[in-house]
Amino acid sequence: MADAPLKGWNHVPNVPLKVSPFFTWPLRPLDMLAWVWSSWFLITERLIIVGIALISFYWFQPPLEETRTFAFGWIAEMWVRNMVLMSAVAGGLHLYFYTFTKQGQTLKYDPRPLMKNGRQFTLGGQIRDNMFWTLASGVTVWTAYEVLMFWALANGHAPILTWAAHPVWFVALFLLIPVWESFYFYWIHRFLHIPFFYKHVHALHHRNINVGPWSGMSMHPVEHVIFLGSVLIHWVIAAHPVHILFHLQYYALTAATTHTGFEGVVVKDENRMKLGTFHHQMHHRYFECNYGSLELPWDKLFGSFHDGTAASDAKIKERRKRMTGA
Repeated sequence: MADAPLKGWNHVPNVPLKVSPFFTWPLRPLDMLAWVWSSWFLITERLIIVGIALISFYWFQPPLEETRTFAFGWIAEMWVRNMVLMSAVAGGLHLYFYTFTKQGQTLKYDPRPLMKNGRQFTLGGQIRDNMFWTLASGVTVWTAYEVLMFWALANGHAPILTWAAHPVWFVALFLLIPVWESFYFYWIHRFLHIPFFYKHVHALHHRNINVGPWSGMSMHPVEHVIFLGSVLIHWVIAAHPVHILFHLQYYALTAATTHTGFEGVVVKDENRMKLGTFHHQMHHRYFECNYGSLELPWDKLFGSFHDGTAASDAKIKERRKRMTGA
Protein backbone atom coordinates (compact mmCIF):
# COMPACT_ATOMS: atom_id res chain seq x y z
CA MET A 1 0.00 0.00 0.00
CA ALA A 2 2.91 2.32 0.76
CA ASP A 3 4.01 2.13 -2.87
CA ALA A 4 0.52 2.68 -4.32
CA PRO A 5 0.69 5.11 -7.24
CA LEU A 6 -0.93 8.52 -7.17
CA LYS A 7 -4.45 9.16 -8.38
CA GLY A 8 -5.42 12.00 -10.70
CA TRP A 9 -2.80 11.24 -13.34
CA ASN A 10 -3.28 9.71 -16.78
CA HIS A 11 0.07 7.93 -16.62
CA VAL A 12 2.31 7.13 -13.67
CA PRO A 13 5.66 5.40 -14.31
CA ASN A 14 7.09 2.71 -12.08
CA VAL A 15 7.13 4.04 -8.52
CA PRO A 16 8.63 4.69 -6.08
CA LEU A 17 11.01 6.85 -8.09
CA LYS A 18 14.65 6.32 -7.18
CA VAL A 19 17.66 8.61 -7.22
CA SER A 20 20.93 7.74 -8.93
CA PRO A 21 22.53 4.53 -7.60
CA PHE A 22 25.77 6.50 -7.23
CA PHE A 23 24.24 7.94 -4.04
CA THR A 24 22.61 4.86 -2.51
CA TRP A 25 24.15 2.40 -0.09
CA PRO A 26 25.36 -0.26 -0.49
CA LEU A 27 26.90 0.66 -3.82
CA ARG A 28 25.86 -1.63 -6.67
CA PRO A 29 28.30 -1.34 -9.59
CA LEU A 30 25.96 -3.02 -12.09
CA ASP A 31 23.15 -0.60 -11.22
CA MET A 32 25.59 2.29 -11.61
CA LEU A 33 26.64 1.09 -15.06
CA ALA A 34 23.01 0.59 -16.05
CA TRP A 35 22.21 4.17 -14.92
CA VAL A 36 25.00 5.65 -17.06
CA TRP A 37 24.05 3.45 -20.02
CA SER A 38 20.37 4.38 -19.90
CA SER A 39 21.25 8.07 -19.46
CA TRP A 40 23.50 8.15 -22.53
CA PHE A 41 22.84 5.22 -24.86
CA LEU A 42 21.49 4.17 -27.32
CA ILE A 43 19.10 6.96 -28.36
CA THR A 44 19.03 9.61 -25.64
CA GLU A 45 18.66 13.36 -25.30
CA ARG A 46 22.26 13.68 -24.12
CA LEU A 47 23.86 11.81 -26.99
CA ILE A 48 21.70 13.66 -29.53
CA ILE A 49 22.74 17.01 -28.05
CA VAL A 50 26.42 16.01 -28.23
CA GLY A 51 25.77 15.44 -31.95
CA ILE A 52 24.02 18.81 -32.27
CA ALA A 53 26.95 20.51 -30.50
CA LEU A 54 29.46 18.92 -32.89
CA ILE A 55 27.42 19.87 -35.95
CA SER A 56 27.01 23.40 -34.58
CA PHE A 57 30.75 23.73 -33.97
CA TYR A 58 31.92 22.44 -37.34
CA TRP A 59 29.28 23.98 -39.61
CA PHE A 60 27.37 26.75 -37.81
CA GLN A 61 29.85 28.41 -35.45
CA PRO A 62 32.00 31.45 -36.35
CA PRO A 63 35.78 30.75 -36.13
CA LEU A 64 37.21 31.44 -32.68
CA GLU A 65 39.53 34.14 -33.97
CA GLU A 66 36.50 36.01 -35.33
CA THR A 67 34.93 36.16 -31.86
CA ARG A 68 37.84 38.14 -30.39
CA THR A 69 35.98 41.33 -31.19
CA PHE A 70 32.25 41.84 -30.71
CA ALA A 71 30.53 42.30 -34.06
CA PHE A 72 26.91 42.16 -35.15
CA GLY A 73 27.52 39.60 -37.90
CA TRP A 74 28.83 36.64 -35.93
CA ILE A 75 26.58 37.35 -32.95
CA ALA A 76 23.51 37.41 -35.19
CA GLU A 77 24.65 34.15 -36.81
CA MET A 78 24.70 32.44 -33.40
CA TRP A 79 21.34 33.93 -32.40
CA VAL A 80 19.70 32.66 -35.59
CA ARG A 81 21.20 29.19 -35.06
CA ASN A 82 19.83 29.05 -31.52
CA MET A 83 16.45 30.35 -32.62
CA VAL A 84 16.26 27.58 -35.23
CA LEU A 85 17.36 24.92 -32.73
CA MET A 86 14.84 25.92 -30.08
CA SER A 87 12.02 26.27 -32.61
CA ALA A 88 12.84 22.88 -34.12
CA VAL A 89 13.02 21.03 -30.79
CA ALA A 90 10.21 22.69 -28.82
CA GLY A 91 8.09 23.33 -31.90
CA GLY A 92 8.64 19.84 -33.30
CA LEU A 93 7.71 18.17 -30.01
CA HIS A 94 4.65 20.38 -29.64
CA LEU A 95 3.46 19.52 -33.15
CA TYR A 96 4.06 15.81 -32.62
CA PHE A 97 2.44 15.48 -29.19
CA TYR A 98 -0.16 18.26 -29.11
CA THR A 99 -1.05 19.52 -32.58
CA PHE A 100 -1.10 16.22 -34.46
CA THR A 101 -1.53 14.12 -31.24
CA LYS A 102 0.55 11.33 -32.79
CA GLN A 103 0.75 9.54 -29.45
CA GLY A 104 -2.69 10.37 -28.12
CA GLN A 105 -2.70 10.00 -24.33
CA THR A 106 -0.10 7.21 -24.28
CA LEU A 107 2.57 7.97 -21.64
CA LYS A 108 1.03 11.42 -21.07
CA TYR A 109 1.23 12.31 -17.38
CA ASP A 110 -1.53 14.89 -16.98
CA PRO A 111 -4.89 14.00 -18.54
CA ARG A 112 -5.82 17.66 -19.04
CA PRO A 113 -5.08 19.63 -22.23
CA LEU A 114 -2.79 22.67 -22.20
CA MET A 115 -4.58 25.90 -21.34
CA LYS A 116 -5.67 27.83 -24.42
CA ASN A 117 -6.66 30.95 -22.52
CA GLY A 118 -5.95 32.57 -19.18
CA ARG A 119 -5.46 36.07 -17.82
CA GLN A 120 -2.31 34.96 -15.99
CA PHE A 121 -0.54 34.54 -19.34
CA THR A 122 1.28 37.49 -20.92
CA LEU A 123 -0.33 36.96 -24.33
CA GLY A 124 -3.57 35.48 -23.08
CA GLY A 125 -2.82 31.81 -23.69
CA GLN A 126 -0.34 29.23 -22.40
CA ILE A 127 1.33 28.30 -25.69
CA ARG A 128 1.64 31.91 -26.91
CA ASP A 129 2.99 32.97 -23.52
CA ASN A 130 5.50 30.11 -23.42
CA MET A 131 6.72 30.75 -26.97
CA PHE A 132 7.19 34.46 -26.31
CA TRP A 133 9.30 34.03 -23.16
CA THR A 134 11.26 31.12 -24.62
CA LEU A 135 12.19 32.84 -27.87
CA ALA A 136 12.30 36.53 -26.95
CA SER A 137 14.12 36.14 -23.65
CA GLY A 138 15.41 32.57 -23.44
CA VAL A 139 17.16 32.36 -26.80
CA THR A 140 18.55 35.88 -26.40
CA VAL A 141 20.09 35.17 -22.96
CA TRP A 142 21.35 31.77 -24.18
CA THR A 143 23.07 33.48 -27.11
CA ALA A 144 24.48 36.23 -24.89
CA TYR A 145 26.20 33.62 -22.71
CA GLU A 146 27.63 31.88 -25.79
CA VAL A 147 28.91 35.20 -27.08
CA LEU A 148 30.51 35.98 -23.72
CA MET A 149 32.16 32.56 -23.45
CA PHE A 150 33.52 32.50 -26.99
CA TRP A 151 34.83 36.03 -26.61
CA ALA A 152 36.54 34.96 -23.35
CA LEU A 153 38.07 31.85 -24.95
CA ALA A 154 39.29 33.81 -27.96
CA ASN A 155 40.95 36.45 -25.79
CA GLY A 156 42.50 34.09 -23.26
CA HIS A 157 40.23 35.11 -20.38
CA ALA A 158 38.87 31.57 -20.02
CA PRO A 159 41.02 28.41 -20.24
CA ILE A 160 40.74 26.17 -23.33
CA LEU A 161 40.77 22.38 -23.22
CA THR A 162 42.03 20.47 -26.25
CA TRP A 163 41.55 16.86 -27.31
CA ALA A 164 45.25 16.47 -28.09
CA ALA A 165 46.40 17.48 -24.61
CA HIS A 166 43.68 15.80 -22.49
CA PRO A 167 41.63 13.23 -24.45
CA VAL A 168 40.25 11.44 -21.37
CA TRP A 169 39.17 14.65 -19.64
CA PHE A 170 37.78 15.90 -22.96
CA VAL A 171 35.31 12.98 -23.02
CA ALA A 172 34.72 13.00 -19.25
CA LEU A 173 33.61 16.63 -19.35
CA PHE A 174 30.60 15.69 -21.48
CA LEU A 175 29.60 13.17 -18.80
CA LEU A 176 30.13 15.62 -15.95
CA ILE A 177 28.27 18.63 -17.35
CA PRO A 178 24.82 17.06 -16.68
CA VAL A 179 25.91 16.25 -13.11
CA TRP A 180 26.98 19.86 -12.59
CA GLU A 181 23.65 20.93 -14.08
CA SER A 182 21.81 18.84 -11.49
CA PHE A 183 23.85 20.31 -8.63
CA TYR A 184 23.49 23.89 -9.86
CA PHE A 185 19.80 23.58 -10.74
CA TYR A 186 18.76 22.35 -7.30
CA TRP A 187 20.34 25.25 -5.47
CA ILE A 188 19.18 28.02 -7.79
CA HIS A 189 15.71 26.45 -7.83
CA ARG A 190 15.50 26.46 -4.04
CA PHE A 191 16.66 30.08 -4.12
CA LEU A 192 13.90 30.96 -6.61
CA HIS A 193 11.30 29.44 -4.29
CA ILE A 194 12.12 32.02 -1.59
CA PRO A 195 8.79 33.91 -1.46
CA PHE A 196 10.13 37.26 -2.73
CA PHE A 197 11.95 35.75 -5.71
CA TYR A 198 9.12 33.33 -6.39
CA LYS A 199 6.58 36.16 -6.57
CA HIS A 200 8.66 38.50 -8.74
CA VAL A 201 10.60 36.01 -10.89
CA HIS A 202 9.87 32.27 -10.71
CA ALA A 203 6.07 32.55 -10.66
CA LEU A 204 6.17 33.19 -14.41
CA HIS A 205 7.52 29.68 -15.01
CA HIS A 206 4.96 28.21 -12.60
CA ARG A 207 2.08 29.54 -14.64
CA ASN A 208 2.54 26.13 -16.23
CA ILE A 209 0.85 23.72 -13.83
CA ASN A 210 0.44 21.33 -16.76
CA VAL A 211 3.53 21.53 -18.96
CA GLY A 212 4.28 21.26 -22.67
CA PRO A 213 7.52 21.50 -24.71
CA TRP A 214 7.42 25.30 -24.84
CA SER A 215 7.06 25.49 -21.02
CA GLY A 216 10.62 24.45 -20.17
CA MET A 217 12.33 27.70 -21.14
CA SER A 218 9.35 29.93 -20.42
CA MET A 219 10.91 32.01 -17.67
CA HIS A 220 11.38 35.57 -16.46
CA PRO A 221 14.53 37.12 -18.02
CA VAL A 222 16.13 37.26 -14.56
CA GLU A 223 15.59 33.52 -14.21
CA HIS A 224 17.12 32.94 -17.66
CA VAL A 225 20.23 34.84 -16.53
CA ILE A 226 20.46 32.75 -13.35
CA PHE A 227 19.55 29.41 -14.96
CA LEU A 228 21.95 29.64 -17.90
CA GLY A 229 24.67 31.17 -15.72
CA SER A 230 25.78 27.61 -15.01
CA VAL A 231 28.13 27.92 -18.00
CA LEU A 232 30.25 30.50 -16.18
CA ILE A 233 32.01 27.62 -14.43
CA HIS A 234 34.13 27.39 -17.58
CA TRP A 235 35.91 30.58 -16.61
CA VAL A 236 37.56 28.25 -14.09
CA ILE A 237 37.16 24.74 -15.52
CA ALA A 238 38.84 24.52 -18.92
CA ALA A 239 36.60 23.59 -21.83
CA HIS A 240 36.77 23.23 -25.59
CA PRO A 241 34.36 25.39 -27.61
CA VAL A 242 32.27 22.29 -28.35
CA HIS A 243 31.81 21.80 -24.59
CA ILE A 244 30.48 25.36 -24.30
CA LEU A 245 27.99 24.66 -27.07
CA PHE A 246 26.96 21.35 -25.49
CA HIS A 247 26.64 22.90 -22.03
CA LEU A 248 24.22 25.62 -23.10
CA GLN A 249 22.38 23.49 -25.66
CA TYR A 250 21.91 20.83 -23.00
CA TYR A 251 20.43 23.35 -20.58
CA ALA A 252 18.17 25.02 -23.14
CA LEU A 253 17.05 22.11 -25.30
CA THR A 254 16.48 19.58 -22.52
CA ALA A 255 14.31 22.19 -20.82
CA ALA A 256 11.99 21.60 -23.78
CA THR A 257 12.33 17.82 -23.91
CA THR A 258 11.88 17.26 -20.17
CA HIS A 259 8.73 19.41 -20.14
CA THR A 260 6.93 17.57 -22.95
CA GLY A 261 4.38 16.17 -20.51
CA PHE A 262 5.04 12.69 -21.88
CA GLU A 263 7.40 10.07 -20.50
CA GLY A 264 8.80 9.34 -23.94
CA VAL A 265 8.32 8.63 -27.63
CA VAL A 266 6.49 5.39 -28.34
CA VAL A 267 7.49 3.37 -31.40
CA LYS A 268 5.96 -0.08 -31.94
CA ASP A 269 4.45 -0.04 -28.45
CA GLU A 270 7.75 0.68 -26.71
CA ASN A 271 9.18 3.82 -25.15
CA ARG A 272 12.12 4.30 -27.49
CA MET A 273 13.32 7.66 -26.19
CA LYS A 274 12.87 9.02 -22.67
CA LEU A 275 11.68 12.61 -22.43
CA GLY A 276 9.64 14.23 -19.65
CA THR A 277 10.27 13.13 -16.09
CA PHE A 278 7.39 12.45 -13.70
CA HIS A 279 9.69 13.71 -10.94
CA HIS A 280 9.64 17.26 -12.33
CA GLN A 281 6.05 17.03 -13.61
CA MET A 282 4.98 16.61 -9.97
CA HIS A 283 6.91 19.76 -9.04
CA HIS A 284 4.76 21.78 -11.44
CA ARG A 285 1.56 20.44 -9.88
CA TYR A 286 2.59 20.32 -6.21
CA PHE A 287 5.16 23.18 -6.21
CA GLU A 288 7.08 22.56 -2.98
CA CYS A 289 8.74 19.25 -3.84
CA ASN A 290 11.31 17.81 -6.25
CA TYR A 291 13.33 21.01 -6.70
CA GLY A 292 16.23 19.10 -8.22
CA SER A 293 16.57 15.97 -10.35
CA LEU A 294 17.15 12.27 -9.78
CA GLU A 295 20.84 12.68 -10.66
CA LEU A 296 21.71 13.93 -7.15
CA PRO A 297 19.92 13.19 -3.84
CA TRP A 298 19.37 16.75 -2.55
CA ASP A 299 15.59 16.43 -2.32
CA LYS A 300 15.91 13.22 -0.30
CA LEU A 301 18.43 14.83 2.05
CA PHE A 302 16.27 17.90 2.69
CA GLY A 303 12.85 16.22 2.89
CA SER A 304 11.37 17.53 -0.36
CA PHE A 305 11.48 14.27 -2.35
CA HIS A 306 8.19 13.07 -3.82
CA ASP A 307 8.65 9.52 -5.10
CA GLY A 308 5.31 9.30 -6.89
CA THR A 309 3.51 7.15 -4.31
CA ALA A 310 0.39 7.92 -2.31
CA ALA A 311 2.35 7.64 0.94
CA SER A 312 4.91 10.19 -0.27
CA ASP A 313 2.09 12.47 -1.42
CA ALA A 314 0.66 12.56 2.11
CA LYS A 315 4.08 13.54 3.51
CA ILE A 316 4.52 16.31 0.94
CA LYS A 317 1.05 17.68 1.72
CA GLU A 318 1.96 17.84 5.40
CA ARG A 319 5.23 19.56 4.52
CA ARG A 320 3.41 22.14 2.43
CA LYS A 321 0.97 22.83 5.28
CA ARG A 322 3.90 23.48 7.63
CA MET A 323 5.54 25.80 5.10
CA THR A 324 2.40 27.82 4.47
CA GLY A 325 1.19 27.74 8.07
CA ALA A 326 -2.17 26.37 6.89
